[in-house]
Amino acid sequence: MTSGPDDNWNHGQGSMRWQDPATATPRPPTVAEARLRDKMQKEREAAEEWARRQQEAREQRAATGGKILMGSVAVIGVVGVIALGYHLLHKEEVAATCVKDGTNEVVPDSYCSGGYHSSGGTFIYMGSPYRYYYGGNNGGVGTVARGGTLEIPKGTTAKTKSGTSISRGGFGSSSSYGSSGS
Repeated sequence: MTSGPDDNWNHGQGSMRWQDPATATPRPPTVAEARLRDKMQKEREAAEEWARRQQEAREQRAATGGKILMGSVAVIGVVGVIALGYHLLHKEEVAATCVKDGTNEVVPDSYCSGGYHSSGGTFIYMGSPYRYYYGGNNGGVGTVARGGTLEIPKGTTAKTKSGTSISRGGFGSSSSYGSSGS
């Protein structure tokens, strides 16, 4: 007996059926397949939304980044000008104490203000040399001044306990002495 092409298509156990795509109707999805499809759709939408927000954030940073930098530079410049002006207008003031030249023993201010001015910032009072000691600390007349200097720091103003102001210019070593009336 000869076998034809239709003889192999028996519809029993272990055989496959052939479907025509033009006439076949798809089966409805199972509950699990529908849930999985919905879950994947929500994940895709969430990823697209996240990407959109990231792009907006990048565009916003690009638009405002230059403005923030320029504003920061302007603020820093203004603060620098204010600090420089404050420094120039408000010179630091140090204490000036009259001391015996060579020993730095503290003596009354009148020894420096009542004597005559000699060279090198020295005052001669009753035949002995005295000079001002700037900054540091001392325990009063009769003690030794420590922690300061014999030269007034540049750009500072010194004031004695009796109210005399002493200043030194920023470029030279010229000093001016005068009473402030306090």
